[in-house]
Amino acid sequence: MFVDSHCHLDRVDLKPYDGDFARLMTETAAAGVTRMLCVSIDLEHYPAMRALVDPFSQVDVSVGVHPNEDEGRDPEPDELVALAADPRNVAIGETGLDYFRSVGDLTWQQERFRNHIAAARACGKPLIVHTRAAAADTIRILQEAGARDAGGVMHCFTEDWETARTALDLGFHISFSGILTFKTAEDLRQVAARVPLDRLLIETDAPYLAPIPHRGRSNQPRYVAHVAECLAGLRGMTVESLAEVTAANYASLFQA
Repeated sequence: MFVDSHCHLDRVDLKPYDGDFARLMTETAAAGVTRMLCVSIDLEHYPAMRALVDPFSQVDVSVGVHPNEDEGRDPEPDELVALAADPRNVAIGETGLDYFRSVGDLTWQQERFRNHIAAARACGKPLIVHTRAAAADTIRILQEAGARDAGGVMHCFTEDWETARTALDLGFHISFSGILTFKTAEDLRQVAARVPLDRLLIETDAPYLAPIPHRGRSNQPRYVAHVAECLAGLRGMTVESLAEVTAANYASLFQA
């Protein structure tokens, strides 16, 4: 029923599953999560991540380097395009800008972001965009680099309505995570209530940002149900209807 449009399955805590990844997959499916997108954050761990999820057809993958990753290899667009040719690969990213955790001259982040946009345009696959404390530059680079041609999703969205509206105008989807359930997120909930229904996605970003009532613990893909419940309440919908709509949006965006 639910689609978790952004998680990091290779980083999920397997202690509740006795260290058994297959059991994680079984129990996640039993909780109603029928599809997941396992998102890349660097190239060094990508082969192991790809091998881990390979036996599980309900898991799609992306390829990219997170804006805060500063120790690994920085890919050129051609390398990203080649890796994205994998039939299980549905997106380029995550990419974007993060001025909260990185400091100093961040020109390298902007150049990496532009390379990812170029790769997405070249291979015809959507972008997964991370932005934190960098909304204006994120939008500017999306516009300047022609990201409209690729489309994509603003993942784990926490910005204001104006940023959301501009991203929507560029053809992007907006994805909400467990942050939506936090008591301090009233402004974000107001944004979530305004996003067009056909542009909504839900995610966990597991193992990070567990929703209430699991806040402070390691996040799990099955907790996406709590995000769906919160968003459905904001929209005056049933959870089942919200799950159906966001699953259809996922399939449309990622061609999966």
